[in-house]
Amino acid sequence: MPIIAIIGGSGLEDLLKSSKVQNLKTPYGMAPPISIGLIGKQEVAFLPRHGPKHDLPPHKVNYRANLNALKQVGVERIIATNAVGAINETYAPGDLVIPSDILDFTKSRVNTYFESAPVTHVDVTEPYCNQVNKLLLDCCGAARVPVRADAVLAATEGPRYETPAEIRMLRKLGGDIVGMTGAPEVFLSRELEICYSTVCFVSNMAAGMQKKLSAVEVVDVGKRVMPSVVEVIRQASEAMPVERTCTCWKARHQAQV
Repeated sequence: MPIIAIIGGSGLEDLLKSSKVQNLKTPYGMAPPISIGLIGKQEVAFLPRHGPKHDLPPHKVNYRANLNALKQVGVERIIATNAVGAINETYAPGDLVIPSDILDFTKSRVNTYFESAPVTHVDVTEPYCNQVNKLLLDCCGAARVPVRADAVLAATEGPRYETPAEIRMLRKLGGDIVGMTGAPEVFLSRELEICYSTVCFVSNMAAGMQKKLSAVEVVDVGKRVMPSVVEVIRQASEAMPVERTCTCWKARHQAQV
């Protein structure tokens, strides 16, 4: 049974050796095909967040089906990837960022599995797994990949980019980076008691901080930094400890009314 999952886009599936594909139906709909293979000796599942053809915009991703399917195949830890814009003026395109907190400004997405009794309030004091975050930072150091830590990710609805006024607001609220796929993925993982961390890469400066925003720029920067992202994820997958010393595995403890 795989205990690690990678959620992301093109280029990451090449990490897996001898992979097989599973198509899983969930109570929330079909999930994208999940590839299960090996990174070293570690069994890993890969889920393409936007579908195998990258044809789902961020606000149409079926996050509940995606996370439920990973739970079905036995995943206990998730390493996600996100392309983000930099709000923090000290960041630059090409930087890797490991967020430790999140601001959720999504609007139309179903962000919970708990829509009926018993009423459940899951603690998200630590939305990202501190154990996996530390491992990712250690792997960045081992791979000599510069990385920003303790960042706050602001999640927005998309698919449009943010306005300059929205970015100024998010900066005042403490946001360092902004992206469209950070939520509700992190919260659903927490509800399922799955450890969740993400390796973000800065693809551009946010609105108002550069002349214009371009999806082509995002793709180009992604191609440039992907080898570093792949190496960090490879090292983290192979070095992942068996024992979970975080609080993620008991996130629902004392959560029900």
